[in-house]
Order: sequence, then C-alpha cells, then structure tokens
Amino acid sequence: MIKARNEAIQKEKVEPYFEKWNHLSEQIHHAHDQRNDDAKKLMEKGIALFEQCIIDCSEIEEPTINVAGQYEVMPINGMERLLFIKARPGQYACYRQLDELFKELKKRLARLRIKSN
Repeated sequence: MIKARNEAIQKEKVEPYFEKWNHLSEQIHHAHDQRNDDAKKLMEKGIALFEQCIIDCSEIEEPTINVAGQYEVMPINGMERLLFIKARPGQYACYRQLDELFKELKKRLARLRIKSN
C-alpha cells in the first residue's frame, strides 16, 4: 500500500486541484454539448490533473502513476476506472467517470485528514 503524505493532503494543498477540475469540467461539458473535438484534449488535461493529485498526495518518488500500485488516496476501483477513462478519453461516459473520481478523491482525502489528526 502506497501511503498518503499527511502534509500533502491538507485542504489548502489539494483544493487547487479541485478548483482546476471544476473549471476544466465546465469546458469539457460544453465541448460535449457542442459535439466538438476539444473534449478529448480537455479530458487528457483532466486525467493528467487527477494523476498529479494522486502522485503529489502519496509517499512515492516516481513522477508517474504505477498501475500495479495500491494508493491509499485512490478511490475504490480507481485504477481500473482510470484505465477505462484513459482508453477512451473522448467519450462522454469517461467524462462522467472522471468527474466521479474527482468527487470521490475529495471525500477520501477529507477522511484521511480526519484520520491523521
């Protein structure tokens, strides 16, 4: 199990990730409504943001996510869901799934903060 870094999961450290996602999410939703190809590029940015948050909140040295790793901060079935999203980033269902992963990650980080205090 790859543990969470307590200092990295503090609200003021992780909140910028979720603010960026909220902004990006609006753009992705709009791109899907307009049925244009921007959604895929925006989703790739969202995927990178999610992965960076997982990496920054975990006690690891690698700059990329280890698919075989079990991250304490990762939501339930998060790695499988992330791989599904990465395989089809242009699909609306993948956007919804990434949005759910961000929501679940936010809750999980809050629980870990409470547990660490």
